[in-house]
Amino acid sequence: MGRQNQKQRTRRFKWFKRKPKKADPYHINEISDAGEDDGDDSMDDVEEVVSAEMDPCISTNKLRIFVGTWNVAGRSPVGSLAVDLDEWLNLKDAADMYVLGFQEIVPLKARTVIGAEDPTEATNWNLLIGKTLNNKYGCPWLSPKFSQNISSDSYLLDTEMESSLSSRAKTPKKEWWRTQSEKLYWGSKYKLMASKKMVGVLISVWIRRELLRKYCISNVKVCSVACGIMGYLGNKGSVSVSMSIEGTSFCFVAAHLASGEKKGDEGRRNHQVSEIFKRTSFPRSPNDDDNPHPLTILGHDQIFWFGDLNYRLYLEDNLARHLIKKQDWRGLQEFDQLRREQEEGGVFQGWREGNIEFPPTYKYSSSNCNRYSGGGPNRSGEKPRTPAWCDRILWYGKGVKQLSYFRSESRFSDHRPVSALFSTQVEVTRSNPKAVAMQSILPANIMSPKNADLAKADEEAASTLLSLMVKDMELPPTLIKSL
Repeated sequence: MGRQNQKQRTRRFKWFKRKPKKADPYHINEISDAGEDDGDDSMDDVEEVVSAEMDPCISTNKLRIFVGTWNVAGRSPVGSLAVDLDEWLNLKDAADMYVLGFQEIVPLKARTVIGAEDPTEATNWNLLIGKTLNNKYGCPWLSPKFSQNISSDSYLLDTEMESSLSSRAKTPKKEWWRTQSEKLYWGSKYKLMASKKMVGVLISVWIRRELLRKYCISNVKVCSVACGIMGYLGNKGSVSVSMSIEGTSFCFVAAHLASGEKKGDEGRRNHQVSEIFKRTSFPRSPNDDDNPHPLTILGHDQIFWFGDLNYRLYLEDNLARHLIKKQDWRGLQEFDQLRREQEEGGVFQGWREGNIEFPPTYKYSSSNCNRYSGGGPNRSGEKPRTPAWCDRILWYGKGVKQLSYFRSESRFSDHRPVSALFSTQVEVTRSNPKAVAMQSILPANIMSPKNADLAKADEEAASTLLSLMVKDMELPPTLIKSL
């Protein structure tokens, strides 16, 4: 039994006596799933395992992202709307991120379009969203300090400050001056990551608080493009958020495009899409990290474009209503303008959208009504409109899988809110802790073969390490000589 143990110890140290082979810079190392060495003392096995262990580990994590869009027809959020929000956000199947786009959060009148930005309505919507998300988990979102920070047309979470504050909140100190609402804020499950408003268009991005500690989230930027009246007013256009989660870049574009169902109106919408692509930019700033980030929409790995895109149907009103009554969604989509733009030569060529298996979302007769506008004797003040899927969610890029695509039935406005749940892939790079451990015990010439000038020093290091290990294991003198 003793001789067998000595043989096993001898095998462990034989690689110390071998001289390293010349490194092949073009050799790609592989790791097999085989068990322990069964007697083959080849140096190749050690070099392959160690080299692969030293490479950074790139893993792919899944992230569930909820994307929603809602034209609220210029109405302010009210407390009773929380029930509708709960249904729209589908909190029974909570996501990791919520990216919400709104249109017409203020009436599109001359005063609101031409005048200075008023952050009041954006703040009210963000407060209601935060309260709805966090009340679901018993953590009301009531921090007055945080509310003051978002009272502007744009908001970006300082991730470094958040990390610092999170650590500080865990450390018991004498600073018990925090108010009860601030304590509740620290327990919130979702944090507002970014928000941007332009006239009536608003984007609001929320993320699970624990993901701020789990992932490196960087280069969060916002941009707005106004392309409405005269091509430069903000009654139409987009607000966008760019951010990187570990090694994957994301871009979220909330848009409100030109309305109209007359022939040729789709051309105005296409022109605005082209302008948004052209004029949206995310320039570098002194606060950016060293990693390069995309400067344009199409430079990102994963892109989501959503909003009241206003594309209509190439179909007469009575025929459209006939197909809606039959619930022939596939037949109706054959006349959809946006689907045409996703084909070759269109402004959204190559972009994807899930199967639409719900009725058109616009235009309903009025708030608190489930009847499409028009289709019979015109009521006073009612504009006849052919029903259409104006509210849409598209995506572009690899690593994106749509899990659901549906509309909600809130009667808050003449549009129905639409949402989609996505499973996305995020590349996470981590240093392998095994590499650090092996680097501390293996000779330098094995971990990283150098030139011949370092061979002597490497052998001396191996000899010294060997003697220490032999001393520690108290091997018999006869076995030491054999090594």
